[in-house]
Amino acid sequence: MPRLLRSARRLCLLLATLLAPTLSAPLAAAGQEDLLPVDEAFALSASAPERGRVELRWVIAEGYYLYRHRTAVEVLDGGFSGTSLTLPAGERHTDEFFGEVETYRGALAATLTGMAADGAATLRLRVKYQGCADLGICYPPQVRELDVALPPAPAAPLASLPGGPLFGAAPRSTLLGEDTTAAGPGLPLPETEAYRVEVATDGPERLVLRVSIAPGYYLYRDKTTFAARSGRGATVVPGEWPPARTIRDEYFGEQAVYFDELLLPLTVRRTQPGADTLHLELGFMGCQENGVCYPPLSRRFEIALADAPANVTASEPPSAGGAVPRLGLLAALGFALLGGLILNLMPCVLPILSLKALGLAGSGESPARARAHALWYSAGVVLSFAALGALALGLRAAGLALGWGFQLQQPLVVGALALLMFAIGLSLSGVFTLGGGLAGLGQSLATRSGPAGDFFTGVLAVVVAAPCTAPFMGAALAYAFAAPAGVALGVFVALGLGLALPFLVIGFLPGLAARLPKPGAWMDRLKQFLAFPMYLTAVWLLWVLAKQRGADAVGWLLGGAVLLALGLWAWEAARYRGTTLRALALAIAAAGLAVLWPVQQLPPAHASAAAEGGGVPQPTADGSLPYSATTLASLRAQGRVVFVNMTADWCVSCKANERAVLATEAFRSALERAGAVYLKGDWTNVDPAITAYLAEHGAVGVPFYAVYPADGGAPEVLPALLTSGLVEAALTRAAARRGTR
Repeated sequence: MPRLLRSARRLCLLLATLLAPTLSAPLAAAGQEDLLPVDEAFALSASAPERGRVELRWVIAEGYYLYRHRTAVEVLDGGFSGTSLTLPAGERHTDEFFGEVETYRGALAATLTGMAADGAATLRLRVKYQGCADLGICYPPQVRELDVALPPAPAAPLASLPGGPLFGAAPRSTLLGEDTTAAGPGLPLPETEAYRVEVATDGPERLVLRVSIAPGYYLYRDKTTFAARSGRGATVVPGEWPPARTIRDEYFGEQAVYFDELLLPLTVRRTQPGADTLHLELGFMGCQENGVCYPPLSRRFEIALADAPANVTASEPPSAGGAVPRLGLLAALGFALLGGLILNLMPCVLPILSLKALGLAGSGESPARARAHALWYSAGVVLSFAALGALALGLRAAGLALGWGFQLQQPLVVGALALLMFAIGLSLSGVFTLGGGLAGLGQSLATRSGPAGDFFTGVLAVVVAAPCTAPFMGAALAYAFAAPAGVALGVFVALGLGLALPFLVIGFLPGLAARLPKPGAWMDRLKQFLAFPMYLTAVWLLWVLAKQRGADAVGWLLGGAVLLALGLWAWEAARYRGTTLRALALAIAAAGLAVLWPVQQLPPAHASAAAEGGGVPQPTADGSLPYSATTLASLRAQGRVVFVNMTADWCVSCKANERAVLATEAFRSALERAGAVYLKGDWTNVDPAITAYLAEHGAVGVPFYAVYPADGGAPEVLPALLTSGLVEAALTRAAARRGTR
């Protein structure tokens, strides 16, 4: 359906533009925020290397294309007769509206040939073209009028000298970077020539970035980003930016830019002593003065770092009981065990544990069977924690993820969990009963299940526990991600043991098991009641998905849920009616699951709040500003106290802190008394800027809170569990350092 709607919108737009070729109104609002301005998508320039030839060039951004049959040039003035436009062959494309066409991607170079009149110095051209984006939206037909300077006519030959003319024909003017009074900036340089980037080491803790900028080009300061990773946890923080020029940008407003050269010191923060290899990625954007703008550019460097000084770890920002405490192995294991135990009380885990409670209530079995239930469930929990921890460690080492909770940044995972919770609820409500052939999946989620059921109930408990990082888990996970792999896996096993501990105790202490209620008719009612926590969990996951991918994702998933319910109901109805009907039921249920693929392909619902971008950040409804490294650096340079909150919509602990502390009048009053600014980073989707910030502070996920003092010193990192008194005290301490700057 979303694709159908996009096609309908595109068809309406094309019909409107074909009926009104001079249309210049903005594109339809739908999808406009995802599009580049037309002159950035198709950057047009023209020059005349010879009097009888004009060259036109479009630099086409990635994900965009031009139509060959919609490209034309007309000479308006200047005396240029016998014109002929030559276009290269394009890429064959079957267009849903124009049929068989040719398109251009990347670049288009066209040549207009003719005969210039004697004395003609400038041509005025009218250029027409039309293009589209791969998003499924087309721009209206574009019309641009350009003035192109013609080279002077060749000097007349001097016949009085033997051997021919004294001078040959006038040389062809330079095509790349040409800057004449009438021809405009000329064709853009290749981006590697426009911006030459170097990084040099200046000791084990300092780098120097140098960007040599070609004449007539400039670089945006606030669109420059840094991402770094290393085997020993080193990160990079930019130093003081040199003075920049301010320009008025057509699209971004007032911007600080650099011409000629940028020299920027970079501080390397080392968390461990010893030699290291730093992988640094620089992101930046720049433009040709009065010409085209390049798409976002990047450079990657691999830098060998010398042995860090012995005191380098002492220079890290101090922790106030927050995300980066220094623990010994035994303390980390203890915190992990306690954190896993607390997870049993978290709202995202309770629905799963309710299933085990139902099974235990109806067990009425021998002590040996009770121990078997407990052991199989614990095996599922511990092995799943170990596997998920190993995956998180591997992705972190590869630079693809930061730490815990990374899986819930993927709409595919969130959608799959929502459908799974919905299916469990249907089973508990009696819509269907999973039996023999599907025991490994179905009976794992039903009461009085066998070993496979107990094991997979433990697996499911771990999968949904990720967003409920308990306060004690943060300390243990921070230790795990900085420790060797073997030790780290031990921490994850301890987390699993903590989550499984209540059922281990009940299984191995017959006296406790005997105190559980006896089986009876009440169990059917309880089973039906426990379906509602599953439905509520599915609703919560659907809300998270809406935050990640918008209303289209919700529509897809609701449609898939209906198909899944129909398929499971049909499976139950066809249980004793042959394999054909059951196969049809499974096909319907599979169609319901297939909606997860288009959901994953949808673009984010909105631009990330943490993305580095231009313009003045605007406060949100809760009074916070969207986080960016540039905004934080600017506020600190002004001597402001800054409260940073890194959060995510799937993080239950984050939402609990925000509702209990950060959304209160007491918090707003504390901010006002301290003269503080509230910055919030949204990590619901993958965001490299927030990931880099969390890595810089040694955090393994969200929530993460830091209070930056007024004197520009190191931030105070707060615990993952907030109280109003704790936050107010931190803000007061930060404001008290204002006079020491």
